[in-house]
Amino acid sequence: MRPWQLDHSTDAPFGNGEQIAVDDLRVLREQFVDFMLGYKFAIDEVTTKINILREDFNNTHEYNPIEHVGSRLKSPESVLEKVRRKNYAMNLAAIRENVLDIAGVRVVCSFISDIGAIRDMLAGREDITVLEERDYITHRKPNGYQSLHLIVSIPVSRSDRTERIPVEIQIRTIAMDFWASLEHKIYYKYRGEVPPNLRADLAQAAEVATQLDEKMEGLHRQVDRGAHTRKSEADSLDLSVLYNNLIADHPRHARPGDLST
Repeated sequence: MRPWQLDHSTDAPFGNGEQIAVDDLRVLREQFVDFMLGYKFAIDEVTTKINILREDFNNTHEYNPIEHVGSRLKSPESVLEKVRRKNYAMNLAAIRENVLDIAGVRVVCSFISDIGAIRDMLAGREDITVLEERDYITHRKPNGYQSLHLIVSIPVSRSDRTERIPVEIQIRTIAMDFWASLEHKIYYKYRGEVPPNLRADLAQAAEVATQLDEKMEGLHRQVDRGAHTRKSEADSLDLSVLYNNLIADHPRHARPGDLST
């Protein structure tokens, strides 16, 4: 039986061995469902903000650093299992204070430099408060994992209250995300007991991914410098040729003396 499902007997055993009435268990379930709903709304809030940034870049800039956005909400079983494993108090206040990765949002970008830019854009918003930052890019994990993690707090307006809810935002490149996805599948398949040869191959793959990111970053800088050069040259172009061409094409609408000064 799942932790939030009801036992249809008269009484159900509680975590400490005591008996709890079905009505009381129903109240606990409803309170926990409402608690988790706040985290879902927090994910919706953060993804909406990021998608607005993404669309804004598409319309006002030549380059969009945000490739795609994903999210996940921990299951009730996973949340309660982590509380038990970490020996936190089994109440909502303790969960809110200690379990900061219930709501997760992942932002995937093309280049290493995009990670800092996205981080600054999010941290600069008045409605987002950065509680904690974990830089696993500068300080890569021993297994090769790389990503920038932000624990942020955002206001979520409910029908009867406004509450601040923590969300974990992971920002990484496509190469980092590909490696992390493969690593997760391998660890899941082997239930955490990955053979030494596979761990070594994963570490080597992480190094290759880093080299690819660095190479792509170099190419990006070259292209970016070229774009700035072309833009600077365009600013100083003599538009008299374009003006004369417009007059030739539309003589009635662009005659000398017709233009206001």
